[in-house]
Amino acid sequence: MRKRIITSVQQETLSPDQNWLNLEGLAEVEITSEDASHPIESALLPGRDSGWRAAGPGKQTIRLLFANPQSLRQIWLNFVETHIERTQEYVLRWSPDGGQSFQEIVRQQWNFSPQAATCETEEHRVELPAVTVLELTIIPDISGGDAFASLAQLRLA
Repeated sequence: MRKRIITSVQQETLSPDQNWLNLEGLAEVEITSEDASHPIESALLPGRDSGWRAAGPGKQTIRLLFANPQSLRQIWLNFVETHIERTQEYVLRWSPDGGQSFQEIVRQQWNFSPQAATCETEEHRVELPAVTVLELTIIPDISGGDAFASLAQLRLA
């Protein structure tokens, strides 16, 4: 019998220092609300630690409007919830025509639990050739509770 030992295959993960798009120079941001102590820049720009948080409970939208169409290969999201048990849903959509029409990329739910699952990190590999608008909608608690939407980080490549 012939046999061979193989090494386990490591999944490729995104590193924090990857060549992310410079969103500050490429996009204008529209948001439904923000807590003054947790502005959207804290989730979109490297080197910021506090992340974004909504000013009130309920559904929130973050929209990136690109001055020039962008080609996207990766969308990396990080959500953190350490206090409240809840089921969050988020939807990512993109538009090639300045927001006249949208195509859904992903719709996903996650159960946060302070005792077990406090962090959700998602990497979406995409082939989007000419993005003019990227929209993230967050429903922080699908049961209708008073949870506040938050986003620790959003990175694009």
